[in-house]
Amino acid sequence: MLEATELECERGGRRLFRSLSFSLAAGELLHVVGPNGSGKTSLLRILCGLLSPSSGSVSWEGAEIRRLREEYSKQLVYIGHAPAVKDDLTAAENLAITCGLAGLAVSSRAVQDALDRFGLPRDRVPARQLSQGQRRRAALARLALSEPLPLWLLDEPFAALDASAIGLVEALIDAYVARGGSVVFTSHQEPKTGTAQVIDLSGVPA
Repeated sequence: MLEATELECERGGRRLFRSLSFSLAAGELLHVVGPNGSGKTSLLRILCGLLSPSSGSVSWEGAEIRRLREEYSKQLVYIGHAPAVKDDLTAAENLAITCGLAGLAVSSRAVQDALDRFGLPRDRVPARQLSQGQRRRAALARLALSEPLPLWLLDEPFAALDASAIGLVEALIDAYVARGGSVVFTSHQEPKTGTAQVIDLSGVPA
């Protein structure tokens, strides 16, 4: 279980939110909404341990993530709103390296199958030659290889995608949650995924 207790976040001298608490069990989905600047990305970065809250705590399976450190990071996949792909590497190389760093043993065939599902070209072209949408799909292809991990944290996973790619990501999330995975995601649009808890940061005290 992922649990946030009395979280407070300040960025650039401005408090984005405070007194934010929630819990997420296996097989549950949490949709974080709110206007730009309300702290959606900061909240996800706090949940994955990349950003420390001004106060409050985040726990995983009853232990604070700041104590778990690497043990916790190996339990999750975090995909930010900007495609984290290296320009000089191909989509396949990017995906293989990212999975390797996360401790996921994947074959080259599995990597290619994941990229094929997202409609990415098999040409060995560097990521710099891909369109914005293709770069986003290259990052999201990691989801097709991250089913063994119990937690997905996804920042705007539907951004820069066409309708077919959005449908694919929604299907991956639905199948993952049905198998007992937990997902926290931000999105400005209402997804066609299963029933989700909703946190509206515009209604959280600042």
